[in-house]
Amino acid sequence: MAEDNFESTLNTHYGRKGLGDRIIAALKETGKDLDAITADDLSPVAEFHIGGQGATLQLAQSAGMGAGMRVLDVGSGLGGPARTIAQHYGCKVTGLDLTEEFCRVATMLTELCGMQERVVFMHGNALDMPFDDSSFDLVWTQQAGMNIENKLRLYQEVHRVLAVGGRLVFQEVLCGPETPLHLPVPWASEGSMSFLRPPDVTRDLLAQAGFREMIWHDVTAQYVDEYRKLAAQTADPGGPPPLGIHLILGPEAGQMRRNVVRNLEEQRIVLIQGVLKKA
Repeated sequence: MAEDNFESTLNTHYGRKGLGDRIIAALKETGKDLDAITADDLSPVAEFHIGGQGATLQLAQSAGMGAGMRVLDVGSGLGGPARTIAQHYGCKVTGLDLTEEFCRVATMLTELCGMQERVVFMHGNALDMPFDDSSFDLVWTQQAGMNIENKLRLYQEVHRVLAVGGRLVFQEVLCGPETPLHLPVPWASEGSMSFLRPPDVTRDLLAQAGFREMIWHDVTAQYVDEYRKLAAQTADPGGPPPLGIHLILGPEAGQMRRNVVRNLEEQRIVLIQGVLKKA
């Protein structure tokens, strides 16, 4: 698929119009005061990955983050992780995402939290990042690589924008020993959107790009039970809670989450958290 056509497909998959309005309506329905919204309040919808905000905080603890660090969040989505790490670690975070609607809504939610001085978002391609060499101390990414076919180019771009000694910190869904993938899933309604690689291939590509592995944890077993509960909640006959990932995924949210559970249980996918250092 041509790159421009794929960008259009990705924006159609993730960027349903009116997302910001739906989130505001859900916040009101839950009784939240819009003048006192925090990053934690938004996490049920804005932490769009397995493990939610808890996984973000676990990953951040391994990352060696500190106040004042320049952080790039690649595939920043609605900005949940960016706001969480800015709030907890005092970092200044720039988010980059290929989905225009995500960038627009992420900016709106960040302003709603009063965090716009610490967290900003840009629309752009992770394979051709609009940043100078050595612009960041740390690159963060959570479950964005599944939609990127050219992994080596992605890791080379990350390496380029990192300062010497900088770190790549990631949580990624990788290909398990069993195939094929049960579809649809949150990152792909069809197979042409999903580009999973096995762990050994991924590690080789990271090494080729110039990274030295510091931490590599398979956290599949840790989060599968939690994800089962979320999948059941999404499919509840009474309907899911007002604020949640179904606002992004639409009516297929329940099926997508059930398929993630099946894929995890049948070892068709694994969940990896890693920290790597620029050599």
